[in-house]
Amino acid sequence: MLRRLSLRDFVIVDELELDFAAGFTVLTGETGAGKSILIDALQLALGTRADAGVVREGAARADILAEFEPPGALAAALAPWLDEGGFEAGDSLLLRRTVDAQGKSRAWINGSPATVTQLRELGERLVDIHGQHAWQSLTRPDAVRALLDAQAQADLQPLSRAWAAWRDAARRLDDARSRHAELDRERERLQWQINELDKLAPGDDEWDELNAEHKRLSHAQGILDAARTALDAVSEGDESADSLTDRAVDALQELVEVDPQIGEAVDVLRSAQAQLRDAAHTVSAVLRRTELDPQRLATVDERLAGWMGLARRFRRQPQELPATLKAWQQELAELDAAADLGALEQAAEQARRAFDTEARRISKLRQQAAPALSSAVTQAMQTLGMAGGRFEIALRPLDEPQAHGLEAVEFLVAGHAGSTPRPLAKVASGGELSRLALAIAVCSLAGRQRDGASAPTLIFDEIDAGIGGAVAETVGRLMQRLGREAQVLAVTHLAQVAACADHHHVVAKQAQAGRTTSRIAPVAGDARVAEVARMLGGQASAAGLAHARELLDQARHAPAAQAAPPGPSTAGNRARSPADAARKQRA
Repeated sequence: MLRRLSLRDFVIVDELELDFAAGFTVLTGETGAGKSILIDALQLALGTRADAGVVREGAARADILAEFEPPGALAAALAPWLDEGGFEAGDSLLLRRTVDAQGKSRAWINGSPATVTQLRELGERLVDIHGQHAWQSLTRPDAVRALLDAQAQADLQPLSRAWAAWRDAARRLDDARSRHAELDRERERLQWQINELDKLAPGDDEWDELNAEHKRLSHAQGILDAARTALDAVSEGDESADSLTDRAVDALQELVEVDPQIGEAVDVLRSAQAQLRDAAHTVSAVLRRTELDPQRLATVDERLAGWMGLARRFRRQPQELPATLKAWQQELAELDAAADLGALEQAAEQARRAFDTEARRISKLRQQAAPALSSAVTQAMQTLGMAGGRFEIALRPLDEPQAHGLEAVEFLVAGHAGSTPRPLAKVASGGELSRLALAIAVCSLAGRQRDGASAPTLIFDEIDAGIGGAVAETVGRLMQRLGREAQVLAVTHLAQVAACADHHHVVAKQAQAGRTTSRIAPVAGDARVAEVARMLGGQASAAGLAHARELLDQARHAPAAQAAPPGPSTAGNRARSPADAARKQRA
């Protein structure tokens, strides 16, 4: 959950550090005081788009820090993600975002630089924000389906993979059918080219070996002549270098003891003589292995000509022929597979069956989740000014399967008893849509919170706009109930909602040194009574304060059962609350 939010130089906030607790927290204050600024700041920390307009006038940059303490199950689920991104894992998560006066943004997660995309991915796991126009998403088919799937805890990844595999198999089959004649011609061409290269059967290193052997055979006579001449000069001739060196050593040997330098000369001559004999040994080996072989030379010439001819025909370098043969053989194998309509049809059918299996699994989960969610929302409607109304989730079979499954999901609503449920998008009253959105959000999120399938922190930004009276009190009860299962933050103008909160913060503007800033502070006791009284009537009169205390006392001592919306059978028969009685008496 959200533990702390720290702001510096953000819009009209110069410096603010606010701690949050578990349960239901409300943010209240005069219109324009900056209540939604806190939500905007938190959204920036969670990866929304930033611009220079969020920087307080005269400041260099805005700095937002949000500290979260994810529950154990979520922390364990996030650990691999943090590790993959190179972020340290700990008991808390620190999300920081700065925006400078030029609109340049930087981000960090647990002190390590992060991208805005990474902030957004992490934020989606930590916070779920519902704004004033949350009902608008309930008119979009994809959003409606996603809400039901989340309620059903349906893992759609296997379905998506099965859909992709089926579409790919079907595409390959269609392609093979439409290109059957073309594929046959291509196979014949490749097969002819492969046969031509197969006749040559070029070895991987054969081209270099043939060239080396051809060079040696074509120069055999020159090698023999040069080797014999060198051997005579070095060791086998009457006046060979070896014999002359031997004579020089003999002449000097007798004078070694007379002059030490003569000894050095003798050593050099003996070393030279050893090298001459090594050279003679090498030249002798060349003579032994070199022979004139015109027939082998002709064979090598013919082989080289075969390589050159195919290289020119297929516009390749000769040394590329072995790799070309392997590539064509691989291409032919792929064409054979692509042209095998029977195998492709079987693969497509198997992929379709795998998709159908996954789609039926998702359909079953949706069919199980839809009635439970419908019943819960219908029950909530009874206390939200739509007594006798009914909410249904219709699953309509599609003519053709889609990536998301076999059915379309649609929300149907009957606003009052006796009316026929119609698509939610066609409900005329915007107030009804807002209340329905709240009922759906609370009912769906409550179940997902119990199962750990939803973000641990839920924020409602003036989602209760346009309602009042007993309906407002019910909205407060709904949020109070949800606060027992998740951390709930709500920006509200309704005293009935604020009175139900576990924690209350007041946002106010103040002018100082010719500059307007926004401040926020927790309130309790008399200060909270005064704020609730202001929300009720704008004046802290004795009657207003008494009414505020009554609302707070009623909310504080309400039994747990009253926090849940009553079922359809009790709709319209709820006993008048003490607050209702007091209002009637004052009227």
